[in-house]
Amino acid sequence: AIVGWKVSTRMNTDMVLDALEQALHDRGMPKNVIHHSDRGVQYLSIRYTNRLEAANLRASVGTTGDSYDNALAETVNGLYKTEVIEYLKADWQGLEDVQLATLNWVIENKRIPIPEHV
Repeated sequence: AIVGWKVSTRMNTDMVLDALEQALHDRGMPKNVIHHSDRGVQYLSIRYTNRLEAANLRASVGTTGDSYDNALAETVNGLYKTEVIEYLKADWQGLEDVQLATLNWVIENKRIPIPEHV
């Protein structure tokens, strides 16, 4: 599930902190949560790792260049890039259009399909 997200023109510590804060605000302070990320400098920054610690989240960092460390997250990222970024980018006028497209995609992907036989 996508629990926090942020659209930005730059991938930096502020961007990922905003997404983390959104997730914490929406979900409260969960217990026994492992936060898995790649080795991007924004996730390894002192500010970000301190915030994880303050929220009692355990950090897990993947192996450099190994998308199998968190295959589910990589799959979601790939779907987002295909279904939103590549498919819709010709229609965008600016960052607000990307934010709206992302919000719509996140909402659509939070829905749990109900089997027809239920």
